[in-house]
Amino acid sequence: MNNNSGVETNVQNNVRNTVSDYIGSQIYLLGTVLVTAIAGFLYGYDTGIISGALINIARDFSLNPHQQEIITSILLFGAVIGSLVCGRLSAYLGRRHMIMIVTAIFGVSVIAAGLAPSAFWLGTARLILGFAVGGSSQVVPVYIAELAPAAERGRMVTFYNISIGLGILAAGMVGAFLQEEWTWRTMFSVAAIPAAVLLCSMMMLPESPRWLVRQERVEEARDMLDTVRETSHEVTRELRSIEKISNRTKEESQDGWKALSEPWVRPALIAGLGVAAFTQLSGIEMMIYYTPTFLRDSGFTEQMAYYSALGVAAIYVIMTTLGKLLVDHVGRRRLSLVMMPFAALSLIALGIAFNLPGGASEHRWLILSCLFGFMIFNAGGIQVIGWLIGAEVYPLCIRARATSLHAATLWGSNLILTSTALTMTGWLGIGGSMWFYGALNALGFIFVYFMVPETKGRSLEEIETSLKEGTFLPKKHIALFK
Repeated sequence: MNNNSGVETNVQNNVRNTVSDYIGSQIYLLGTVLVTAIAGFLYGYDTGIISGALINIARDFSLNPHQQEIITSILLFGAVIGSLVCGRLSAYLGRRHMIMIVTAIFGVSVIAAGLAPSAFWLGTARLILGFAVGGSSQVVPVYIAELAPAAERGRMVTFYNISIGLGILAAGMVGAFLQEEWTWRTMFSVAAIPAAVLLCSMMMLPESPRWLVRQERVEEARDMLDTVRETSHEVTRELRSIEKISNRTKEESQDGWKALSEPWVRPALIAGLGVAAFTQLSGIEMMIYYTPTFLRDSGFTEQMAYYSALGVAAIYVIMTTLGKLLVDHVGRRRLSLVMMPFAALSLIALGIAFNLPGGASEHRWLILSCLFGFMIFNAGGIQVIGWLIGAEVYPLCIRARATSLHAATLWGSNLILTSTALTMTGWLGIGGSMWFYGALNALGFIFVYFMVPETKGRSLEEIETSLKEGTFLPKKHIALFK
């Protein structure tokens, strides 16, 4: 594995160190995180743009409703595959190089989608695009978490969430305001621009020091840490901790997915995968994808339904930004426990509003208030920690596989929710569906309370040590906001 060190050229290392010395380690780290978070923008834009493009795609290719569902959901299927495959690849190739690979796939696939001569080739391009979306969602939060100091890790990782929201918002604005100026082909292809910016920028960014130590490239890891830490004392202390954990896990780890069955890692897997599932099953994607459909079918005008969807996207961005500012002060666990009950109550109230006499059009402001209330409490709560917990709780020896499984669980839950939301409303009505998703939010609260520990201010190595010592889970009688 040491031969891989030749990949890093002396020119790149010298430029990286010079830039870090000139602008300061903290600013360099922040710049690295902001650049890497462009992958989140691509994720948000490429998943969200289909809502504004689908009508024209269906007209050009004469698609029936079932074919439209396939074109929409095939990206999510690709994301499940990408999240499972790219975690393993990132363990061999490195986090930085894996981000570069999926970014290149982003660029090629969006151009291919824009040039697609038929629905088949458009679906194929979106399947490949989904692979990139899933791969980036697995590796980018891990890369950021492994670079960030413990006290700032939450704020750093949630830049990725904010970037996702900005991508969704940008897609909504394109769909709302550029229908006359841009064809659906342009809507897809324009995403190649941020992909090219990210790919070029990643060439000069550092590799994860934790991955380098895992490959026995300790001096390179020291150099990388030196670019993102203020003092040599911080570098030496952190490097010793990383080496200690890395050496121990090399002795204890097993090949293949069998390592995930070790009893001592099970609490981390339950906590992480449970949060991943509830991040989607709580209903956030249902609101992002189907708000115009729900509101239009309930009697809202098409224009009001569409602008309401923009409001949903804007709230997502605002609340994930606020969550970023709060998560390292309030804590991951506490933030979720405070917000989730109100998200559940908002959905229950929304279900009642849809069933009030007079129809939805008579109570549209109450419906919008409940809808936006749900977005405030869901996007500002569990959505903030969905990717963050997955980047924090898994020990180093299984991190690549576990984060792959984490992303696959999140995307798989998304796929289930997206493919059943309209069927659910057909069975239960829109109001009944809201009550069902409200119950899932309440169940998510119970899960977080009993199964998810607080990770605020703890290094990745301290979290792993708590797993080994059996002190990972929150105490059964811990005070709710302790």
